[in-house]
Amino acid sequence: MNTLTLADGHTLSYRDAGQGPPLVLLHGWSLSATVFSEMIEGLAADFRVLAPDLRGHGSSDCAPGFGLEDFSADLRQWLDALNLDTFYLGGWSLGGQVALKLAQVEPQRIERLLLVATTPRFSNAEDWIHGLPDVQVRSLARNLRRVYEKTLGDFFALQFGPEEITPQRYRQILAFAVRPGRVPAPEAALAALETLRQVDLRADLHTLGCPTLVVHGRNDAITPVAAGRYLASAIPDARLHELADVGHAPFFSRPEQILSLWREFLS
Repeated sequence: MNTLTLADGHTLSYRDAGQGPPLVLLHGWSLSATVFSEMIEGLAADFRVLAPDLRGHGSSDCAPGFGLEDFSADLRQWLDALNLDTFYLGGWSLGGQVALKLAQVEPQRIERLLLVATTPRFSNAEDWIHGLPDVQVRSLARNLRRVYEKTLGDFFALQFGPEEITPQRYRQILAFAVRPGRVPAPEAALAALETLRQVDLRADLHTLGCPTLVVHGRNDAITPVAAGRYLASAIPDARLHELADVGHAPFFSRPEQILSLWREFLS
């Protein structure tokens, strides 16, 4: 892992591998850049793949503020320090929301955008039925306060639909993608979850100008596929690829298919 000290003194850790056009990948809630280990290995021959740990996640320091603006401000400093004027950008789940925010504030830098299992709004509202019920999100927060690591483990298991992966593959994923990444402090996970509960990105989707690929599993139990369909219809230059019999983390259950989709889109 590489590290960069940001202006406020906290450090941001990141993986940097491969040669070619830069591709930045942003992980999801409560996890770290290790979730992309297989993707980095599969793409490093053709791209310079950079995957940061978001603040308070993985090996990056915990700093006050866990809004999308805070995450994206960290990334802008990091991108400036690496002299990355333009790049491809991909985000999964919370990382997809951070990617959308970054694309809104730095549109000139992002050549193409990949969104995986991403939603403009995580929790339901009067005019939004494609998220999780707010009572379920609040229940998750309560359970995190009571039995923190067990709740994180239970939530990770929701990434996959019934019989989507074998027990052996699940253990393999835990070994390379979850256990190597430091568990976030409870206050970081709870604050980031509250960001997920409150954020609504729908109003600005029409301003995005870069070509966008939305990838969504039809069996996603965390961000329903209808949210991906909404994104693809609201972003001007977007197309949708739905995956049958796939849940919230297609790059774990269908890694070769995802690598092929990404390579095709980015080429």
